[in-house]
Amino acid sequence: MPTAIDNFPDALTLSLFASRVDAICDDMGVVLRNTAFSPNIRDRLDYSCAIFDAHGELCAQAAHIPVHLGSMAFAMGDIVSRLEWREHDQVILNDPFLGGTHLPDVTLIAPVFVAGDLEGFVVNRAHHADIGADTPGSMPVSSRLDEEGLVIEPVHLVRQGQRVEDVWERILDATRNPRTAEGDISAQLSANRTGIARLQAFIAEQGREGYRQGVRALNDYGQRMARSALEKIPQGEYYFEDFLDDDGQGQADLLLKVCIRVDRQGVHVDFTGTAEQVKGNVNCPLSVAAAGVYYVFRCIMPPQTPACAGVFRDISLHAPEGCLLNACYPSAVAAGNVETSTRVVDLVMGALAQALPEEIPAASHGSMNNLAMGSARAGETWDYYETMGGGMGAGPRGGGLSAVQTHMTNTLNTPVEVLEQQYPLRLRQYAIRRGSGGPGRRRGGDGLIREFEFLGDAEISLLTERRHHRPWGLAGGKSGAPGINRLNNAILPAKCHRHVRAGDVLCIETPGGGGWGETEEMVTPLNDGSTG
Repeated sequence: MPTAIDNFPDALTLSLFASRVDAICDDMGVVLRNTAFSPNIRDRLDYSCAIFDAHGELCAQAAHIPVHLGSMAFAMGDIVSRLEWREHDQVILNDPFLGGTHLPDVTLIAPVFVAGDLEGFVVNRAHHADIGADTPGSMPVSSRLDEEGLVIEPVHLVRQGQRVEDVWERILDATRNPRTAEGDISAQLSANRTGIARLQAFIAEQGREGYRQGVRALNDYGQRMARSALEKIPQGEYYFEDFLDDDGQGQADLLLKVCIRVDRQGVHVDFTGTAEQVKGNVNCPLSVAAAGVYYVFRCIMPPQTPACAGVFRDISLHAPEGCLLNACYPSAVAAGNVETSTRVVDLVMGALAQALPEEIPAASHGSMNNLAMGSARAGETWDYYETMGGGMGAGPRGGGLSAVQTHMTNTLNTPVEVLEQQYPLRLRQYAIRRGSGGPGRRRGGDGLIREFEFLGDAEISLLTERRHHRPWGLAGGKSGAPGINRLNNAILPAKCHRHVRAGDVLCIETPGGGGWGETEEMVTPLNDGSTG
């Protein structure tokens, strides 16, 4: 049966179409970065931009944060259907159970109208280091959603071009630094206005029917590219399990299970058997689990596969309601977006490694190594948040990279100069953690060491993983070293909150990646008389 791509002029025109819509997302990101106030958005680049059609299906995205983009692609259809849209509107949200991920990720959605008709949406999502949690950095060791900050249900922030003042005031009043919050949200609004203008101009150039045909053709092409990759996976069922270290509230060794079924209809990912949601904040909404699934399968598709809804048509997933990967309101979810999403990647890759042993790498460091800190004292108010890289898992074609962000995050570090200029901190060490990568024929990448000295009293929150369960190796390769958190040389739990004083030193050593393949030393029997 002919599809839209069969009726599209030619492959070159479709390639240009895809590049043009991707470029609009890139333009949005440039505006957001250049106009944001906080280092978290301006320097770490903790944001994402995308375009959706009038039904909330993904059309294009920039190469930003996988956990942002995959969850948006999964949830946008529901958000779009719940609201009334008018020209010059902008809707804001962060509710994890109504289309968000966790509370610091604030999403702005703007409709795009052409000659009175709704043609699509431009969207951006950015991480705010202060969203009103009791602890600085808004990444607390929480047990309820309302402890994590202000919950914003999908609501109009701008209505037909006019600010909705009570919504603005509610958001700004919840933060410790309203000026920074207003600057960052204004930057997000500006990024969407840029996206609207660029997309309207592109639609005018293509003609409305030409643009719609291009979107349909792009989705059909994306589905074909995805299907060509999925058909290379042998049909069958593939199982894997992994564990989260703990939930920060006393529950440890939290089981995650997956069964991937591959047949002629496509791929079905089933998380039945995963632990039930817990008191701590490692729970995540289904949209976040979906982001991890989408990311893994996108990795095995050809590089030229477009970022559009058609790519995911033949992939379905299921997680029982009330489990860790499909938590129910009002579960705490701050770490679910950053830590559990990362473990979903390991889980799905572990299963696929059985089907594609020459394609899948060993586990990477498996944590975003989240550090939130700051002070709520009058006259000394500040909030800071960052994620830290670690070792990449080795694969059949090469060893893992060292001290890099992997998988679900794609941010930069905060530059030392910015860190020390903006906050009462001194960075005493920033180095590769030599020898932390897992041994193997291909060695896993090494983690990193980041050591902070506090120049004043403050509070810190750590949400980290792979401090107990190591990043696993493959094909005989060994596990990477677990991470270690220390305060004044005393080991800290993986998830904790502490008060610190001037002169205290916090050292984070992130995990190494798993190794791949046996080495000669691993398979040669000992001949020196020893027994172990």
